Amino acid sequence: MIILGISAYYHDAAAAILIDGKLVAAAQEERFSRKKHDARFPLHAIRYCLEEAGLELSMVDQVVFYDKPFLKFERLLETYYNFAPRGLVSFVTAIPVWLNEKLFMKRNIRKGLAETGDFDERKQQLLFPEHHLSHAASAFFPSPFEESVIVTVDGVGEWATASICLGKGNRIRIIKELHFPHSVGLLYSAFTYFLGFRVNSGEYKLMGLAPYGSPGFAQVEKFVNLIRQELVKIGEDGSMWLNQEYFNYATGLRMIRQRKWEKLFGVPLRKEGDEIAQVHCDLALAIQKVTEEVMTKMVTHAKTFAESEAQARNLCLAGGVALNCVANGKLKASGLYEHIFVQPAAGDAGGALGAALAAHHIFNGNPRQGPGKDSMNGAFLGPAFTQKEIRRVIRKFKAVAEEVPEFDALSKKTAGLIQEGHVTGWFQGRMEFGPRALGNRSILADPRNPEMQKKLNLKVKYREGFRPFAPSVLIEDVQEYFEFGDASPYMLMVAPVHRKRRTELPGNYMELPC
Repeated sequence: MIILGISAYYHDAAAAILIDGKLVAAAQEERFSRKKHDARFPLHAIRYCLEEAGLELSMVDQVVFYDKPFLKFERLLETYYNFAPRGLVSFVTAIPVWLNEKLFMKRNIRKGLAETGDFDERKQQLLFPEHHLSHAASAFFPSPFEESVIVTVDGVGEWATASICLGKGNRIRIIKELHFPHSVGLLYSAFTYFLGFRVNSGEYKLMGLAPYGSPGFAQVEKFVNLIRQELVKIGEDGSMWLNQEYFNYATGLRMIRQRKWEKLFGVPLRKEGDEIAQVHCDLALAIQKVTEEVMTKMVTHAKTFAESEAQARNLCLAGGVALNCVANGKLKASGLYEHIFVQPAAGDAGGALGAALAAHHIFNGNPRQGPGKDSMNGAFLGPAFTQKEIRRVIRKFKAVAEEVPEFDALSKKTAGLIQEGHVTGWFQGRMEFGPRALGNRSILADPRNPEMQKKLNLKVKYREGFRPFAPSVLIEDVQEYFEFGDASPYMLMVAPVHRKRRTELPGNYMELPC
């Protein structure tokens, strides 16, 4: 059976294709359109997946969309009703969009599919699993675990903003959910907005800014306490209640009630491009700490539902909040679970894969094929290019190029350039699926150079100077450099550097790179 999974219309549109349960290809639309977080129907991603699989659209048995639009519309209407008369402007803005574009999703999907080939709904099924089931399936079914606890956390799906599930064999059972408007993902996005970054794309900037906060300093602890006292009440099970007097996302066109936030924290809203001050770093660290607290309590509570010792040893994570590699690293270090698997495309892009996997295993009842290994193929699921294609592009753009046919010679030459302080771009094999560059489309540089972070950020990537980079070491050397017991191939775990490998930090190490 051939199954095509799709996510679209919110952010990070993507497509994935399965043939008899085997993942053949997956890609985000942004990789083709070059529009970051492209939410449009993933026309190019679908075409790529079909081409990679050697198929026509007419050969696909099931097309699966990653959530249920009618449930989302129900949430929209019920929220406006409950908060009325607040939100009239937002209601008038949102309803026409829903009625014209999002509500009649079958029509939109058929229209999009028509541009890729022939789709006959009389012969080919169109299915809609729930959003958090798609996330759960994306994490559990590719994992190496026969059974596992599953936790999904994001901004919001239909109603759910987080879920606790149990996975065993080809089944996933949803045990418990947290519902909108209470959401750790939306809380984190609210701080993203307040600190001058874009919602649904700047959350990783907030995470990268947090280490420049002053841990243990009175201001950070003050902010943490204000968050706990005024913005959110956190239960011992990781459940949470957000004080809607401070938020506007449920009924408005902005995330927060700006004046109340400014009064609470004693700092004005930072606008995009404004200078980043220490108080912004301290706020970032404060919300990171609160997020880690919620996640730790949630996965601790989730473990109490495990039905076997084997299930209690394993944890699968997905949803946009699972891209918070700092929080993931803390969960790993806690020892709560022996093994943790995080879906590399944990956000909405991975929902396309999860939707297809949910259809194959849960809806169609197909068994999993030999759990025991990670079936994400290193997340290298996107397009590859032949030498002939590469040469053609070089000629087209009249680039200066030297061809080094032997891989060992190419590796040595590249290592030499890196050692000399050059920044190199490494391009090989299939493109990564998900937001991380994992070695096939990567920038490589020498981390021993104290100026390298600033050089890469400001002169190569043209972005904020504080943004971090990931270290890469051979798998056999992981424990030599990091206080970490396992490999972390997907850039989804932050680990402390081994004490013997730490160097003395300069006195100004807490200052933001300029």
